[in-house]
Amino acid sequence: MVKVVHKRLEEARVSVRNIRREAMNDLKDFEKDKLVSEDEADRGRDDLQELTDRYVKKVDESGARKEKEIAEV
Repeated sequence: MVKVVHKRLEEARVSVRNIRREAMNDLKDFEKDKLVSEDEADRGRDDLQELTDRYVKKVDESGARKEKEIAEV
C-alpha cells in the first residue's frame, strides 16, 4: 500500500510541475507579445514558484499523513 501511495504522490508532484511549466510558457509568450512587462513577468514567475512550492508541500504532507494511517493498520 505504501508503494501505491508513493507512486500517487509522485504523479501529483509531476502534475503540479507540469502546470507550472505551462504557466511559465504562457508568461514567456505574454512577455514576447508585449502583453506584460519584464518586471511583471518576473513577479509572475516568482509568484508561480511560490505557489508550486506550496502545493508540492501540501502533497507531501498529505502523503505523510496517509503513510502514517497505513502504518497504524
